[in-house]
Amino acid sequence: MIQSPARRARTSGRSILYAVTGLVMVALLVAAVVAGNVVWNGAPYPSAAPDAVAQRLKARSDEVHDDFALPEKYAASSGRVDTGACYYRGLKGIAHIDEARSDVRSFGLDWSVPGVPEATAREAQRRVRHRLVQKGWNLTHEGDRTGATFRELGFRFENPVDGEQVDVQWNDSTTTLFISVYAPCGQVPAEFVEYDWSEADWHPKEQSAGL
Repeated sequence: MIQSPARRARTSGRSILYAVTGLVMVALLVAAVVAGNVVWNGAPYPSAAPDAVAQRLKARSDEVHDDFALPEKYAASSGRVDTGACYYRGLKGIAHIDEARSDVRSFGLDWSVPGVPEATAREAQRRVRHRLVQKGWNLTHEGDRTGATFRELGFRFENPVDGEQVDVQWNDSTTTLFISVYAPCGQVPAEFVEYDWSEADWHPKEQSAGL
């Protein structure tokens, strides 16, 4: 049977329509799967190389230590980079409530300087605050508080680029400067073992800018 040109055009048009509809359906299905995966798993954690993170936190501690510019008699303690728990995101978190992920870690380095008088602590903190502001970090917590029986000084700054934080606290009951530098959660390699982690130890450099 010979088809007329008009009939052939209609048949060809329907074929194109079916093909386009099929492609649209496939695209919608793929988008639904991707969206469902994102909703279920939540936003993925960025990759984190533990040694590189430890090096950054130790370098940050060196900077804070230098910016304190404390007299030599105020000696800082050594510290060690420790990891913290990170949890499932998205709807998957409901199925794993309070269950930490084995492949994702946060990182923190804590150290302190004991026996620092209030006036000296205020000046040391002022210098660190000034440097962090110059570097474009954001103040996220103001910790200065005074009560009938206590006095506290402190702050927390966050790097808007990578979420790393510097937290400095002092109180008149211990007269100790407490310093914490922190890196947010990141996915670590499967072979990472925190125990006997050679890159984790931090020791303050000899004071060279003491007043």
